[in-house]
Amino acid sequence: MNRRALFVAGGTVIALSVGGVAAAVSRADAMHDYDSAVLRNRQALAANSAASGLVRYATLAPSGHNTQPWRFRLHDGGIDVVPDFTRRTPMVDPDDHHPFIGLGAAAENLALAAAVSSTPGEWCFDPSSSATIVLRYAPGRIGEPALFTAIPRRRSSRTVYDGKRISTSDQAALIAAAKVPGVDIVLLEGSALSTARNLVLTGNTLQMADAAFVRELTRWIRFNPERALATGDGLFSAASGSTVLPDWLGSAMFDRAFNAASENDKYALQLRSTPLIAVFFGAEADPHHWTGVGRAAQRFALQATALGLAQAFMNQPVEVAALRPALAALAELPGRRPDLMMRIGHGPTLPFSLRRPVVAVLT
Repeated sequence: MNRRALFVAGGTVIALSVGGVAAAVSRADAMHDYDSAVLRNRQALAANSAASGLVRYATLAPSGHNTQPWRFRLHDGGIDVVPDFTRRTPMVDPDDHHPFIGLGAAAENLALAAAVSSTPGEWCFDPSSSATIVLRYAPGRIGEPALFTAIPRRRSSRTVYDGKRISTSDQAALIAAAKVPGVDIVLLEGSALSTARNLVLTGNTLQMADAAFVRELTRWIRFNPERALATGDGLFSAASGSTVLPDWLGSAMFDRAFNAASENDKYALQLRSTPLIAVFFGAEADPHHWTGVGRAAQRFALQATALGLAQAFMNQPVEVAALRPALAALAELPGRRPDLMMRIGHGPTLPFSLRRPVVAVLT
């Protein structure tokens, strides 16, 4: 869920954009291919969709660094959602709680899509098998059209919002949509936001000082559409509002411009424009409850999308263990572990991120 944006100093890019580099940066034909791939990812679910169609909707869930840490096993009775630990990010997430949150979000997409198809079902957590989450086909689940239709439209908007307050009715709708057993959600606004901002900036400073963290993050950045298309995953720079660059220049600029000061300036600006932050807490620190957090956060984000609201994850106070007690105290849940933090507001949309094809995630 921690989707960092690449910071590029525009003046430096201009200084280096000689000898035809500017023409390469535009990459209009590659962006056309990228946009076509996004449309294929997010095309509407066909009536009476096959299981592969349901899986495609499941893959539209968010995940840390857009690693897509999931595999799907199809069988007559349902679909198993299995963690793919080859895509773990141990520097930012040493206890692997982000992959399980991603699995929960994917499972919720899967259940929402199945409910409007000919194969509705309910999911359960199964710690006794290699399947973390199991969707069993069974009649009874009622479709939720507003959340379902928001699935292909949801995206992370890692940009500046307009600061306009989220109405009380919209806040109530967000909380109601995201009710999941074993998960608590606390909304922060007003004076609490400045404390949350300080925690984010402190966490970012600590992470930027960790060379292993920065190396791991760099491996998941896709500086241009060609690279994003080749992998189908990772953090595409345009989806974070940053400049599209050739790999060689992107790597050079990353090393030159990506630092705590520049990132803190960006995050401070984003947070000053943010009227509401949601913090998600699982009842226990274990995979079962982390998947529940993923379900709740996905339902929250889908409801926000349905309401025309922008959202993005900002997880530094969750990822830096030393800051979790302060975030829990701010949320008035002392002693609890915060698992996810999301900012919500009114703001512009950015390009969608890609997903790998269904065939690549089946097992």
